[in-house]
Amino acid sequence: MSLNRFRKSGGRIDYWILFFVFALCIFGLLMIYSSSAVISFEQYGINNYYFKKQLISLGIGLVCLVITSSIDYRFWQKYATIFFVIALVLLIWVILFSSKISGAQRWIQLGPIPLQPSEIMKLASIIYLAAWFAKQKEQIKNFKHGFVPFIIILGLISFLIMKQPDMGTTSVVVGIAVVMFFCAGAPWWQMGLGLAGITGIFLLLIKAAPYRMQRLMVFLNPASDTLGTGYHITQAMLAIGSGGWFGLGFGQSKQKYLYLPEPHTDSIFAITTEELGFLRAMLIFVVFILIVVRGLKIAKNAPDQFSRLLAVGIIAWIIIQFFVNIGAMIGMLPLTGVPLPFVSYGGTSLVILLASVGILLNISKQAHR
Repeated sequence: MSLNRFRKSGGRIDYWILFFVFALCIFGLLMIYSSSAVISFEQYGINNYYFKKQLISLGIGLVCLVITSSIDYRFWQKYATIFFVIALVLLIWVILFSSKISGAQRWIQLGPIPLQPSEIMKLASIIYLAAWFAKQKEQIKNFKHGFVPFIIILGLISFLIMKQPDMGTTSVVVGIAVVMFFCAGAPWWQMGLGLAGITGIFLLLIKAAPYRMQRLMVFLNPASDTLGTGYHITQAMLAIGSGGWFGLGFGQSKQKYLYLPEPHTDSIFAITTEELGFLRAMLIFVVFILIVVRGLKIAKNAPDQFSRLLAVGIIAWIIIQFFVNIGAMIGMLPLTGVPLPFVSYGGTSLVILLASVGILLNISKQAHR
């Protein structure tokens, strides 16, 4: 079936959310250029290797955004199951055939391009759950036809991601699914039962892996192992603290000189605060909150249940991942290895996020129409 039948003129897109997302992407490029300069030179002999790769990813992501914003959102509802199955196959492929990098199996190498299927699964699961919830309607409140299938679907996704292993991404996916389940009309008692079960499973997973237990202990007492498991969070806190109110100046970070691990990915907020200061770093919070406000407005005015839940899922993805990343950097959450949306280095993450924003923009266009 041709995509042409799904391309409709509709109304105008929400240009504000497009502006905020684009601003974060440009800001992310600048911070990646600064934060990765040292590690880039150390590994590749040039100081802009990661910057150039992210710039290419941004270009691809913007093309995807334009494409998805021009496709009627009902296209994704029609083929939700196919996308979900493809994402499942990619996750299984990673487990069976990919090589381990730093003790984890998270990437499929397509020539020079590394693909991270768990990022694709975030979007695929949002589309699939939105379509399934919309189809179930009032049945979602039924324990047998709503709660049990939801737990099975979520359990399958979580199992495959945890086999990589990637508890941070699992946490984000579970958080998104729970928000969507609640917005679909799940009763409070099912929410309570589900959250209790999820909490118990996460505690068992933490106890089953010594390194996760060590991270939890360091989170509870960061000073207990500053040169071992607690080294990362200690250096992140030093970077944030040394920045003060106004920062050391763009490009003047000390922690990026191979002291702070992952300065251009998971820890980019710490470098940002060190260089620009607490006050200017808080503008990131403001922009994300504005994205959420605009996104919830799109969801409120969405034409139907599927588009409403799809918009809620995309916004939940952005804000949950934002808080998980920032929370880890300031010591409010254990370290999980979750990137900061639109800002951290990561090609697959940026491209899929921008494609998701394109879907959100199409919903806004249909809502205006």
